[in-house]
Amino acid sequence: MKYSLGGSWRLLGFEAGAKEPTLELTAQVPGNVELDLCRAGIEPEPFWGTNEYLYRKYESWSWRFEREFELPEAGDSEAHLVFGGLNCVADVYIDGQLLGHCENALIEQRFALDPAMLKGGAHKLGVFIHSAVLKARESDFPAASTACEGSEEYTRLRMPPHSFGWDIMPRFPSAGMWRDVYIETLPRIRFTQVYYAVRQADRKHADVVFKYRFTTPDADLKRYSVRVLLDGREVTRQQARFTSGGDSFYVNEPRLWWPRGYGEAELYTATMELLRDGEAVDSVTQRIGLREVKIEHRMAPGDAGEFLVKVNGERIFLHGSNWVPMDAFHSRDAERYERAIELFKESNCNILRLWGGNVYEADRLFELCDEAGLLVWHDFSMACAVYSQQDGFADVIEKEASAVIRRLRNHPCILLWSGDNEVDETYSGRGYWPEANCYNRITREVLPRAVRENDPYRMFLPSSPFIDGGVKRYEVPEQHLWGPRAWFKDDFYRSTKAHFVSECGYHGCPSVETLRRFIPEKELSDFFGPSWTAHSSEYALLYKRGYNRNRLMLDQVKLMFGEVPEELEEMSFLSQFVQAEAFKFFIERARAGMWRRTGLIWWNMLDGWPQISDAVVDWYFTKKRAFSAIKRAQEPVCVLLDEPSGWEQRVLISNCT
Repeated sequence: MKYSLGGSWRLLGFEAGAKEPTLELTAQVPGNVELDLCRAGIEPEPFWGTNEYLYRKYESWSWRFEREFELPEAGDSEAHLVFGGLNCVADVYIDGQLLGHCENALIEQRFALDPAMLKGGAHKLGVFIHSAVLKARESDFPAASTACEGSEEYTRLRMPPHSFGWDIMPRFPSAGMWRDVYIETLPRIRFTQVYYAVRQADRKHADVVFKYRFTTPDADLKRYSVRVLLDGREVTRQQARFTSGGDSFYVNEPRLWWPRGYGEAELYTATMELLRDGEAVDSVTQRIGLREVKIEHRMAPGDAGEFLVKVNGERIFLHGSNWVPMDAFHSRDAERYERAIELFKESNCNILRLWGGNVYEADRLFELCDEAGLLVWHDFSMACAVYSQQDGFADVIEKEASAVIRRLRNHPCILLWSGDNEVDETYSGRGYWPEANCYNRITREVLPRAVRENDPYRMFLPSSPFIDGGVKRYEVPEQHLWGPRAWFKDDFYRSTKAHFVSECGYHGCPSVETLRRFIPEKELSDFFGPSWTAHSSEYALLYKRGYNRNRLMLDQVKLMFGEVPEELEEMSFLSQFVQAEAFKFFIERARAGMWRRTGLIWWNMLDGWPQISDAVVDWYFTKKRAFSAIKRAQEPVCVLLDEPSGWEQRVLISNCT
């Protein structure tokens, strides 16, 4: 049973070093302090103009959340206080007594409640959240340490990397309880782990492995057995010889789970029951898919390399988009899931890549992907940095990864686990000692062990892109194609040696109607003014990026049309036209190269805040011209023209079914 503690809380804000609160207001849980400050009228709408800069002063503040609640009667059950997402360095108190401490915003935090407390009556819950930025200063930052946008603090904090500023997201190192807070009572006899994996599957039969672990106060297990039902029909039962066990079973003529375009995404209702004297005392019901996934990955330069996905024995040409943060304030993420997934379905995607600069998404997203036949490439939450190699940090990452894997591993949509986003590239790009990335123990030792122990039948890729064995950045089989970001038919794009492209994008200006929703009227035509700069995600108060994204966008218009129009409406239209042509070219170029090319995950579908970016759908869910071009280019069967060669031009039919 779960008893939610969401809703209104008392919130006290403390400036750095202050012993008495500076502010007192009402907070909403789930929520974020920036939204609470805005709701209370203390600060303005954070996404308007340059208002994001007004929130910088709160980075050194600490926050105390308080509320009273009634503890439920637990009976013979265990009771836990659970935070779905607690950001980030926090102490938790009940009735003034310290219950526990946590420093990870990315995974659930669970605190056991003392049985002496569970007698009902009113209690006071307090959550004191310390400044994460000040906490990061206590860490060691050796010479090799580096990070994206000069924000090294995120490399020592388990918060979403993007929240410290990114080229696609604003800087809001937020605090708050961004997922639900609740008390959960659990029976003392229950499953603690349930796992399914498909070793082999075709149209004739599927070989399914299952594993379980349960807890019981009974010393003698003779009375216990475990059985598995598929769609209500028993497929196997076994005597419990220990509290951990497992086996396998066959399903004849299975309804296979297929990626979109290749067949139906069939799902089974799987129920695992813990029986005591033949009666179920606990059960776990999940929807699983029967499919076999194999990934042929060979690290070698150029055509000698390989990155090919097969599902149920069939080669799958993958086309889809990168999934970036749904919102700068993650308490609002889940509100956008359904509409976002509809965009992936409408544009004929069959894969999305969960980018490593983000949080770990909620279960609902993976349920939607299971149902839609959308494969998921899942990065762990690290990006564009050289992270700590010390034992303490490695232990934190292993615990985090294990928790994420155990929560999500039964979803058939998950294609692979990837160690991070562009950390191998960061090592290589800094010119460190040869093959320095090979000695990154986080992705060469810690994460592989977490995957092998918790999800042994699924592939682990150390980094995206994975750079190893002396193969250079733009010669490995899986690549991110950014380069000069100039003319989309430059030799950089035309002559790529990538077998699989997991990032590739091009700018597209939002419509004027959209721009008016976050840029003041007097600044609308000032492409390099304060608001345009802020909404190209350049945090002008802290740093100046080595390139200007708005200049890139205008240059891309000039490359195609010879000049940049002064009229905003015309510039926006032409920018979207160029973006549409670029994405069409990237996708069709990849499809023309089947099977030398095996897929393209372009950048990206949907903005996580109002901005000028590569997204093809803006923050407000308004589609740019590129969306319809992508939809046509990703049709399962597509007729396309290859690039001219002399006086000839090939007409091709690409069949991704």
